[in-house]
Amino acid sequence: MFETVKCKRALSPSGLPGIDYALNPYGGCEHGCVYCYGPEVTHTEFGQWRIVKVRSNIAERLAKEVRNIDGTVGVGTVTDPYQYAEKRFMLTSQCLEVLRSAGLRVHVHTKSDLILRDLDIISGMKGEVGITITTLDEKVSHVTEPGAPLPARRLDALRELTCAGVDTYALVGPVLRFLEGREEEFVEAVASTGVRRMCIDRLNLRPLLSQRLDRMGITGSAEALEKIRRLAGDSGMEVTDVF
Repeated sequence: MFETVKCKRALSPSGLPGIDYALNPYGGCEHGCVYCYGPEVTHTEFGQWRIVKVRSNIAERLAKEVRNIDGTVGVGTVTDPYQYAEKRFMLTSQCLEVLRSAGLRVHVHTKSDLILRDLDIISGMKGEVGITITTLDEKVSHVTEPGAPLPARRLDALRELTCAGVDTYALVGPVLRFLEGREEEFVEAVASTGVRRMCIDRLNLRPLLSQRLDRMGITGSAEALEKIRRLAGDSGMEVTDVF
């Protein structure tokens, strides 16, 4: 479901490392990832989070705001900029065009291979792209990320972005217990894309999120996280933590 809204500002200050401004063309997210802490950060009920607010004037606002700024813009800091709504409304694409014209550095984060549609724009920009991979198992993905593209499509996106020369990394997180015993297979699949960087994230629990995951029997895994870190490092990848 979509709801069209107008935004007063396109950019907001970011407290994330290496990102000066946050840009979120959409409010909420159709992916419905059960481990997402976005609803609590934005004080939104989980059920309402999947009703996407389409910020229809965001590219126009952005064009005015970029005139007097410098630094890195994070695209998709609390939503996925390439969720299904983007295929219809193309707000992320419009915003990237504005940012490219302004010569600003970008940091794009997504779970969607729809980003490949804008490869011609992104390849001509300063910045980096992160693609989230949490599992190779389609059944697990259907449960934990019901509205997101399947893992194989994300791996293909990583491969194509890397081959095109885009500075790309795999964001592995949150690391859930489903990866226990499959760490080697997982790291090999990520490494096969040619990506040279991996960023690892642990499960970021908050009160309501913790209750939701407890009901589903989903937990994080420090054991799998550390094994993935070691295997990725052994494969030659640069491994860092999200925070």
